[in-house]
Amino acid sequence: MSKYVTSANQQNDALFVLIKSLTKSEKRQFNLYVGRLGGNVDAKFFSLFKFLEKLKAYDEKVIIGTGIVSKQQLSNLKAHLYKQILISLRLNPAHKNVRIQIREQLDFATVLYQKGLYKQSLKLLDKAKNMALENEEKNIAYEIVELEKVIETQYITRSLSNRADQLSIQAKKLSQHNVIASKLSNLSLQLYSHLLQNGYVKNEDELQFVNTYFSDRMPKYNYTELGFRERLWLNKAHLWHSFLVQDFLLSYKYAKKCVDLFDNSKLINLHPVFYLKSKNYFLEASFLVKNLTVFTQELTHFEKEIDQKLIPMNTNTELLIFLYLYSNKLHLHFLKGNFEKGEYLVGIINDKIDKFKNRLDNHYVVLLYYKIACLYFGMGKNKLCIAYLQKIIRSKNISAAEDLQCFARILNLIAHYECGLDYDLERQFVETYKYLLKMENLQEVQKVFLTSIKDLNDVFPHEIKNEFKKIHAKLKVFENHPYEKRAFLYLDILSWLESKIQNKPIAEIIKEKNRLRIK
Repeated sequence: MSKYVTSANQQNDALFVLIKSLTKSEKRQFNLYVGRLGGNVDAKFFSLFKFLEKLKAYDEKVIIGTGIVSKQQLSNLKAHLYKQILISLRLNPAHKNVRIQIREQLDFATVLYQKGLYKQSLKLLDKAKNMALENEEKNIAYEIVELEKVIETQYITRSLSNRADQLSIQAKKLSQHNVIASKLSNLSLQLYSHLLQNGYVKNEDELQFVNTYFSDRMPKYNYTELGFRERLWLNKAHLWHSFLVQDFLLSYKYAKKCVDLFDNSKLINLHPVFYLKSKNYFLEASFLVKNLTVFTQELTHFEKEIDQKLIPMNTNTELLIFLYLYSNKLHLHFLKGNFEKGEYLVGIINDKIDKFKNRLDNHYVVLLYYKIACLYFGMGKNKLCIAYLQKIIRSKNISAAEDLQCFARILNLIAHYECGLDYDLERQFVETYKYLLKMENLQEVQKVFLTSIKDLNDVFPHEIKNEFKKIHAKLKVFENHPYEKRAFLYLDILSWLESKIQNKPIAEIIKEKNRLRIK
């Protein structure tokens, strides 16, 4: 099991993870916050904070051994400390985004209403509502209108005779927008979940199911009346549907629509996570359709935005920028076939995995490991390729990455063959075949390839090239197959076979394909 998985298991305590995520300025803010409370500097919760801050790995026995708190009191003290840290973070100016500011105004207005200061409350609510509408925060805007309606029943200003009608119409419109946004976000999330759990569609029955599921749950809408959020969720729903059915040109179209919605810096600042995800979708779609020109332009632009700090930086966006930037940097070298130029990325990626280990889902870690393995395979450094594949194969903490596990094992077989590790090839084949038999969605590409590579053991050296040609011919028919082509997304088996047939490095084969594609 990888070093990452072990450390993650030791450090999965919510309070510990929260403390380790704090920046220096946030820790300083917490110290000041505790000091302002008066008489709390020596309180047990602050002593626990200072101890956990220095602790390398979470261990309750060590904590209790300090004498700060008894075993019986630990749970309550941790809960209190957790709450105090969150209050401190909420007060931190760095976290004062628009949504929090609107919520704060709504809270203030609620306090004023409870004190019977209706006019002051309505004034604050009107200000908060305008801010919410300007920033597409329609859920909060609806809450504000509902509170305005409650107050109006107790305090009639008489300044507007149609005040009740105005609020009723406004509430109805906001409700309709929120219902559409909710339905679209639900559909997008459900399609994404289906992709994670089941992978791409594998036959006509699955295609029919996904298409019916998509059309039945798509709400009726007038596109011109949709706001930013509704349009974003609409495009994302189409995007996940197109990924599921493996229509990557359509994925490219809707990913671009997502990015194009962010037509000004204000929207990027308001919704940095949505922007980063949209940017990554577009880069991924460009990679899948092998549009090297657009991919290179978008990646260059993305790096400039990061360097010029045009995307708001916090601990959440910092993590996403790492995942999206470095995954796509690897993709660039895959597209160009200049694998050796990407080797410098390996050390950077490993350092950042270690830096973010408390907050990084293991699925993303093994995905990066697989891409690093592919990089080394492209360079011909097969032993290093095997080392990274073993991190994936031995990992027990992947719940939704069957395809990844499958192709890691197939690439592992190829790398062993390339290394000349024939003595181990039979064992690797048996283990791989046993694993794949457990999978219900084993593809024809995988079956054909596994059988073929096993038979190579019985082929005489002077016949090996002809055997590779036979395997290539068998697999080539699946290259554009609607349900089988997904196999080539994870592993470019055809280019590897062509490299063996032509006696050229795989990098040269990929470069030649790029030259032909550009022409």
